[in-house]
Amino acid sequence: MLENIRLSFQGIWAHKMRSLLTMLGIIIGIAAIIAIVSTIKGTSEQIKENLVGSGNNIVNVKLYQGEWTYTSGDSSTPENMPMVTDDIKNEILAVDEVTAVASYRYGALYEGINSGTKDLGNAPVYGVDKDYFRVMGYTVQTGRLFEDQDWTNYTKGVILDTVAANTLFASENPIGKTLEIKGEPFIIVGVVEQIDGFTPKVTNMNDWYTYYGNTSSGQVFITDVNWPLIFSFDEPYNLVVKPAGTDAMTNAGKKTADIMNSYMPATSSENVSEGGTDEDSSSSSFKYKSEDLLETAKAMQEVSASTSQQLIWIASISLLVGGIGVMNIMLVSVTERTREIGLKKALGARKSVILMQFLTEAAVLTSMGGIIGVGAGVGLAYLISDVASVPVAISGAAIAISVIFSMVIGIVFGFIPSVKASNLNPIDALRYE
Repeated sequence: MLENIRLSFQGIWAHKMRSLLTMLGIIIGIAAIIAIVSTIKGTSEQIKENLVGSGNNIVNVKLYQGEWTYTSGDSSTPENMPMVTDDIKNEILAVDEVTAVASYRYGALYEGINSGTKDLGNAPVYGVDKDYFRVMGYTVQTGRLFEDQDWTNYTKGVILDTVAANTLFASENPIGKTLEIKGEPFIIVGVVEQIDGFTPKVTNMNDWYTYYGNTSSGQVFITDVNWPLIFSFDEPYNLVVKPAGTDAMTNAGKKTADIMNSYMPATSSENVSEGGTDEDSSSSSFKYKSEDLLETAKAMQEVSASTSQQLIWIASISLLVGGIGVMNIMLVSVTERTREIGLKKALGARKSVILMQFLTEAAVLTSMGGIIGVGAGVGLAYLISDVASVPVAISGAAIAISVIFSMVIGIVFGFIPSVKASNLNPIDALRYE
């Protein structure tokens, strides 16, 4: 075998240009596949990191109306929605996958949040419980968090995140200043930042709008007991749970949703008028569901994988073309070396020896093309990353498979020329000119 490999390298070196042109199809195909797999893998990892995060990995459990998230202030909200009491929290905390839980109310205000002449614009307002900031991983930048007496005395305090504080007050200290929310005055008691949260990788404007566009004005927090001062309707509670780990996110969210749904009024799932259709029932029913970010990430990764497979099949066409090129050049090689083959057979070389020699030469030729293609593919992947601002994750498995696959191509497409060489009649081969 080693002798065959040595002879293969000699033959390739003797016809350098011809060998390079023969390998070109293999090089292009392998390089394209490596670049595609690396780019798609990098994108998939970014999707999971951006959706799931790398810090608190909080799971939101929200109220849904049919298949859609409940809309704030909807007049069709059923009565007697469950309050998140201490007993319900303890029941949720008893779930093995849950380490902490908090409840909140949410409302989006497109105007009406201002301090003096400055308006915050599109900003969400949260009515939070005593555990919210701890569970979400917020830390105080200045001022303080809400205290027990703020709930007991219905203190009209408000907390801003750093984005909202900078938007309204720039370099000023906002503590003690008045913030009006829909005409109701609140005193700013603190500014917080979500230190334990993750920072999405933003590589283009689409990413920025996806992860920051909806909260670019910042966030405003009040105590949940003061919620009726701003919103006249009885807004249902949502929850956030902190799972024991990333892998526990799905179960933590689903089990929390199941507990909340067990306290839902019976009419919430049958909130339709008499004579309504099943479709009407589905659209007006209320149910708690968890935002399963792992499943979302998985679904998006599957889309990326599907696209990747299609691109790989397209890139594989060049491998097929390269394999045909290998077959062609090996047939030429057999023709050129007919007398050599005849001499070897006359000296007693068996058909299997001739067959292995030409198969080895074809495998070495395509393997070299595969190795060069891997290098070109890695370089191409990083070039695409720099030019298109997309993440890249080089796959060691893809590299190994590519080199092995290129060798298999050499064996498959080199088989017919090798068989032809091994079946040559030694007398006819020696007479060939």
